[in-house]
Amino acid sequence: MPHAYSQARKSHTEEHDGIRLQKLLAQAGFGSRRKCEEMIVDGRVEVDGELVTELGTRVDPKSQQVRVDGSRIRLNPRHVTLALNKPRKVLSAMEDPKGRYTLRDIVGDKYERIFHMGRLDYDSEGLILMTNDGELSQHVMHPKYEVEKTYIATLEGRMSGNVCRRLVRTGVQLDDGWIKLDHCSIIDQSREQTIVKVTLHSGKNRIVRRIFGAIGFPVKRLVRTQIGPIKLGDLKPGSYRVLSATEVRSLSKEVGL
Repeated sequence: MPHAYSQARKSHTEEHDGIRLQKLLAQAGFGSRRKCEEMIVDGRVEVDGELVTELGTRVDPKSQQVRVDGSRIRLNPRHVTLALNKPRKVLSAMEDPKGRYTLRDIVGDKYERIFHMGRLDYDSEGLILMTNDGELSQHVMHPKYEVEKTYIATLEGRMSGNVCRRLVRTGVQLDDGWIKLDHCSIIDQSREQTIVKVTLHSGKNRIVRRIFGAIGFPVKRLVRTQIGPIKLGDLKPGSYRVLSATEVRSLSKEVGL
């Protein structure tokens, strides 16, 4: 029983006195405990705006702010951020009075107060990020930060590379103004259809469908494959995964946290 007692005592100490800074950094994905100690000694870590170089420093992850190289790290152990692969015919909502399948039907009630950051329309597929970290959610969805998003779109008809280049160079006029793509490339095509990879920052509703519809190439299928630094990867439709501390840190940095 001595081992169990020592573990309980250790947990009690950490709960009341905080956790050693180098251990917290290691848990946040900055490498081994030794590497994190070096980061502290090298003057790369701040706690509540003050530079910390002493290795014995303890911090409370629930109430204190820690930055590494100027970037804030997310510390609240209750916060979780998910990457979810939304299938077609799933509503980007947590509930639906009409009884349609929603994101809650995929993630269940395991995570308290979790919510989606942005949407995909009912017939679109791919990456949706979800979190119960309110500050992160506000930043990701704020127009000021307009995180870059990547899509694979299957279009009706055979589209030339010149059209792609024009959408990047000059854009197209929609009902609510001009819009340009950041990137557009053809990855496959036949006589009947064209598959393109596009990247843009705009978070406007149905924006990719509207862009290609406006130039006469309706979207038959749309899959979002990346949001900022977070990629869909080989995540299967209707499934999700918890983002690593490193991924959450890179997403936070992207939106100014």
